[in-house]
Amino acid sequence: MKYDLTELVDRCKKHDVMAQKELYEAYKSILFGICRRYLLHWEDAEDVLTESFVKIFTKLDDYKGDGSFEGWMKKITVNEALMFLRKNKIHFQELDAHHLAFGEEPDYDDKMEEKDVLKLLELLPVGYRTVLNLYDVEGFKHKEIAEKLGISINTSKSQLILARKKMKELIEKKLNITNNP
Repeated sequence: MKYDLTELVDRCKKHDVMAQKELYEAYKSILFGICRRYLLHWEDAEDVLTESFVKIFTKLDDYKGDGSFEGWMKKITVNEALMFLRKNKIHFQELDAHHLAFGEEPDYDDKMEEKDVLKLLELLPVGYRTVLNLYDVEGFKHKEIAEKLGISINTSKSQLILARKKMKELIEKKLNITNNP
């Protein structure tokens, strides 16, 4: 169904149930994808999606039209996923990032589909997956990640390095790549 987003948001602000349903139907897949990147269990992702839409609908008056409405909804969804993880006591192990470098990253373009990469992401420990998503996908800086998660900047950096290293290993295993000299 085609719709005018501005008009749809205005209708949602007036608590028009049909407009809320249209907005939900239009964005549920995109926002659920974000939830799944952060949360391993399908049911947890569904819960966070629901909480995200509740927050979106209750905070609609806070959206003033500056920037992308979709981006605003994505930000709410990421924050809801992070709140869920904090409530469930995710743990981050702080390591010395200076000792974790693992060389140049190989180019795996065109060798794997997105769904394969997402399945591999699910194999990462929650801390790795969370920081990797926030940094590489959402574009947050380490300082912002540290503030959002209540961790040090060095922990954010080390989690990212370890996540990338683990993803590299998982991808190489999936693609049957050996590191023989």
